[in-house]
Amino acid sequence: MTTLPEDAFSVLQDAADRAIAYRRAIAVADRTPAASYGAIHAAFDGPVPDHGDAPEAIIDTLATLAEPGIRASTAPRFFGWVIGNSHPTGVAADWLAAAWGQNAANVSAAPAASAVEAVAASWLLDLLDLPREASIGFVTGATVANLVCLAAARSEMLRRRGWDVEADGLIGAPPLPVLIGADAHATVYTALKIVGFGAKRVIPVVTDEIGRMIPAALEQAIAALDVPPIVIGQAGQINTGASDPFDAIAPIVRAAGGWLHVDGAFGLWAQASATLRDQTRGIEQADSWATDGHKWLQTPYDSGFAIVRDADAHRRAMAISASYLPPASADERDPSDYVIELSRRARGFAAWAMIRQFGRKGIAAMLDQCCAIAAYMGERLGALPGVTLVAPVALNQAILRFGDDDAATLAVIKAVQDDGVAYVGPSLWRGQWVMRISVSSCATTMADADLTIASVARCWDVVRGPVAAV
Repeated sequence: MTTLPEDAFSVLQDAADRAIAYRRAIAVADRTPAASYGAIHAAFDGPVPDHGDAPEAIIDTLATLAEPGIRASTAPRFFGWVIGNSHPTGVAADWLAAAWGQNAANVSAAPAASAVEAVAASWLLDLLDLPREASIGFVTGATVANLVCLAAARSEMLRRRGWDVEADGLIGAPPLPVLIGADAHATVYTALKIVGFGAKRVIPVVTDEIGRMIPAALEQAIAALDVPPIVIGQAGQINTGASDPFDAIAPIVRAAGGWLHVDGAFGLWAQASATLRDQTRGIEQADSWATDGHKWLQTPYDSGFAIVRDADAHRRAMAISASYLPPASADERDPSDYVIELSRRARGFAAWAMIRQFGRKGIAAMLDQCCAIAAYMGERLGALPGVTLVAPVALNQAILRFGDDDAATLAVIKAVQDDGVAYVGPSLWRGQWVMRISVSSCATTMADADLTIASVARCWDVVRGPVAAV
């Protein structure tokens, strides 16, 4: 006999009904404004309750108060950041993972979660055409994926020089230089800080006009060093979408005895499309790769993958052992050997489900569709009077300037956000503010692009004022 009252279970159905209603509504909404932080905080604020409430009342209050401030990132016209659709199939798999309550630490604690994660890892290596012997840690996102990969790089590069960083730490360790493209993403610097390299001690490498590392500059920087470095490349620059020329830089790093890590939060997925993979040519020669599932695999948050060619280095940097944690057998895979967490949700279920949902061809088609839409929006918006497409659309990112003026550009962005038809965001590129449009949802169509273009054009006309009528 259950020790929980019936409403403890019926509330799951209530939550599911509300979630389904929300997703159906947001998929066809004409506009998707969101209430401010202050308004939502005020609605929820109050003293700690003295007594518990009924489950249905709790969920009703939560949904009623929160939904006005839910940013519609699953809507088809959300272009503010590189965020996937949180596809319903992935959400459903994630619901099951939460309901099953599995701690995906090891085989003993979660045999199904461990096995499914192993299968999903194998599928990911196949889809991304990376070395099949590589290991994968299922983490929260690209920030932690970068951290895990850099920890593995640190471990192996210091081991080659006779230093056991896992046992002896970094105090007194041999110097280990880190080179990084000048247009790297901020989250890579976060990872560098956490693993002990520091954000200011890394050596920037000159990039070209769309943010790609220049091979000659990398070669020159490495030649100035006394020891092999860790080099951090990039697949998918956050503003331009461009990827480093890996076919040129990977041999340079390899010849120097270095470790090449790739921050491929979204750009690594170009590997899954025959149309796009020329942009990442040579990327399989790297030593580690970080990417997200909650971007182009359309999984719900949180989902990221830390991929390391040298599985021994990966395990050495991450594995946790204790007397109460029975080790996996030779033909089993413990998920916690490849991540920084011991207690964590079973992320493999949603990843497996989304690969099953799309399949190889569906993933490729979705990537191609997103990039075609981004190119179309960049071309159409860049043709408006007084609007400049700042960089060619290399992948799924379009960046635009309005009147070649920071104030005008920011004013148009704010007007579009207030209009509510679509959500776009600002970004700094080469010291100037731009409107950045990121197309990364499987729900986005060319019709959504046209609605967004019309909204941006209207808002630009308002910001321009009388000039628009000339």
